[in-house]
Amino acid sequence: MIHTLSQAQEAIALLKKLIAIPSFSKQEDKTGDCIASFLEEKGIPFQRVKNNIWATNKYFDSQKPTILLNSHHDTVKPNASYTLDPFDPVEKDGRLYGLGSNDAGGCLVSLISTFLYFYEKSDLKYNFVLATTAEEEISGREGLEMIIPHLPPIDFAIVGEPTQMQMAVAEKGLLVVDCVTRGKAGHAARNEGENAIYKAMRDIEWIRNYEFPEVSEMLGPIKMTVTIIQAGSQHNVVPDTCTFTVDVRTTDKYSNEDVLLVLKNGLLSEVNARSVRLKPSSIPLDHPIVEAGKSLGLTTYGSPTTSDQALLDVPSLKMGPGDSARSHSADEFIYLEEIEKGIERYIEILEKIV
Repeated sequence: MIHTLSQAQEAIALLKKLIAIPSFSKQEDKTGDCIASFLEEKGIPFQRVKNNIWATNKYFDSQKPTILLNSHHDTVKPNASYTLDPFDPVEKDGRLYGLGSNDAGGCLVSLISTFLYFYEKSDLKYNFVLATTAEEEISGREGLEMIIPHLPPIDFAIVGEPTQMQMAVAEKGLLVVDCVTRGKAGHAARNEGENAIYKAMRDIEWIRNYEFPEVSEMLGPIKMTVTIIQAGSQHNVVPDTCTFTVDVRTTDKYSNEDVLLVLKNGLLSEVNARSVRLKPSSIPLDHPIVEAGKSLGLTTYGSPTTSDQALLDVPSLKMGPGDSARSHSADEFIYLEEIEKGIERYIEILEKIV
């Protein structure tokens, strides 16, 4: 049994400091300062680009393979249903409340604690890189993606997101697609014009019913959902334009580019993807880190949500304390016990391979 109580207490103290600092995406400079100060107090050299901070283990050896430990310190904005102060880290009944406590503060401080555990060990088979990054909640370009070129070559990664410490061995990618349907304006009282809404309805129904032939064994089918629609200017004018947005969760069976081509061929509307960079990700089931987790009784699953895994071109495992169902919820919390057990489990799984 690894004794992690003192580590957990230190991690929880850091998490409380982070919760108390607003860190909405693109506004993470103060939490970045907090993390930097924590590493300075530990005597750990680090590098920083904007609001992203990373460090390597003390005896880093470029001849050894390298494991990336990554999680984010940005948060979404608190929703209107909060009854507690989202920036007041309150402990109650074994829970720590506060914005970002579950997503992904608990994961972040647990991975920092894990990095500290291995930091001064000189006989490791692997190197470690700790990366605490920004803009994950908006899939921004000034987060993990910005610092990847600065990092040493990475062999595989653990991405900290709340999974109840089970192993997400695959993750769906994301395409956000904007569609524009063209019609012809006319007076609503006369048989004039070509209603862009009616034309868009045909495409929306196609999206609702279309099924991609190939289904991923781990991630299931690709899922497409129309989430935004806009048309019209006044009640008596036939609209000549209708725009709608499609949220597409992609799998390892198709590239994002291939999915986009299917949409372009199937729809009458103009189709434009905001980006194709958030790709599906996975790690082989026989990878040493997955085998190590299985030996500890951990389960594997495919995750429907998207994280910074999508930006990595190496095998990656999504895993962390907390529960995804609590993410972005009012009065967000994490159980204190989850952090202690999370640190312990991270260390146990890594000690089996390093």
